Amino acid sequence: MSTAAIGFLYAGATLGAMLSGIPIAFALGFVALAFMVAFMPGASLDTVAQNVYEEMASITLLSIPLFILKGAAIGRSRAGQDLYSAMHAWMHRIPGGLGIANVFACALFAAMAGSSPATCSAIGSAGIPEMRKRGYSPGFAAGIIAAGGTLGILLPPSITMILYAVAAEQSLGRLFLAGIGPGLLLVGLFATWSMIRFRSEYATAKAILENGGPTSPILTDDQYSMAQRFSTLPRVLPFVVLLTGVMVALYGGYATPSETAGLGGLLALGLIAAIYGVWRFRDVSPILTATLRESTMLMLIIGMSLLYAYVMSYLHISQAAAQAIVAMQLSPWLLLLTILALVIVLGFFLPPVSIILMTAPIILPPLKAAGFDLVWFGVVMTITMEMGLIHPPVGLNIFVIKNIAPDIPLSDIIWGTLPFVLLMAVAIFILCLVPGIAMWLPDLLLASTR
Repeated sequence: MSTAAIGFLYAGATLGAMLSGIPIAFALGFVALAFMVAFMPGASLDTVAQNVYEEMASITLLSIPLFILKGAAIGRSRAGQDLYSAMHAWMHRIPGGLGIANVFACALFAAMAGSSPATCSAIGSAGIPEMRKRGYSPGFAAGIIAAGGTLGILLPPSITMILYAVAAEQSLGRLFLAGIGPGLLLVGLFATWSMIRFRSEYATAKAILENGGPTSPILTDDQYSMAQRFSTLPRVLPFVVLLTGVMVALYGGYATPSETAGLGGLLALGLIAAIYGVWRFRDVSPILTATLRESTMLMLIIGMSLLYAYVMSYLHISQAAAQAIVAMQLSPWLLLLTILALVIVLGFFLPPVSIILMTAPIILPPLKAAGFDLVWFGVVMTITMEMGLIHPPVGLNIFVIKNIAPDIPLSDIIWGTLPFVLLMAVAIFILCLVPGIAMWLPDLLLASTR
């Protein structure tokens, strides 16, 4: 059987396994093992455990469960709600300030937790009821939180970036730095849209009131004294200091990513113990359980994805696919557009972890040959995968929002997120025009180490 035929069979079997409802890790592992039996020497089955272990024996991957521990410690305390309250108190005078406060709270929490679902849950559980109480439409409120949560895989410490660094063999420090500029760009775009949408809803509510209709809470002007504003800071500042300290330790060269993750996890546990009194075993146990559950699930997906990629490489499927892409002789930008379209389609079915590990052997060699910086592409690919977190049919953040606000119709949530999907596409276009937005910090780091 030709390599092309095996490749199409491999893709079809994978799609069938995914659509069957089998968990992703088991679906990938089942397909990989089936093709090892059918097309590889029998002795290859004896080396499955060894191959998976060798692929996962990366010190960089060790940082994943440690960053998850830090995120779980922060996400399962009141840190998210306190952060949101502080942002609202300081930004309420800006038109749409409540929505913008949620965007900024999501960005800061994402930078501390490194997880999109955790960010959605922590900020959304407080932010969505508050926005709706103040007259924001349900879809608008849900869209802000769902989109803000996606920043968790772009801003450091991003677990998705860690996996991309392993798959692309790129510097994790440079990737983390490359995500900061585009992350701030997205924050700015989201905040701008929040302001525009708020003005529209405010004008509609005002027109209804002037025509004799009922008043809307969105017309209410909240007031906070300076004393009230400063009173929100004591519980928030320690976590901001934690974030700053972790970044300084990592980018200052004082600690490796794994050491930084461990330090962040321990400090986060210490902070929630000191600030919120979370130190007894019955309080800490849910945090450790959630960390163990999420880490086990993620590492199992990583292991099976790496085995899947190994089989794909052994059967020359990835090499043949890469050669076929090169043989199409597409211009560099058309090649990039084609690959990003593929990532968007895969985002309908797969989480970012699987997309990276399954596609990296195929798409990275042609992109490198076309002259694209793989660190820059890692940022662009991450934003593209962010779109997958909030677009149907299986956008993960959509269902997280549905879980914390079950009375909001799913259709309203989807329509509320679509403007943010378009804003992400705009951000990608801007990064293509001005790649320095992503690369100036990594280049600065590279220059300082010479």
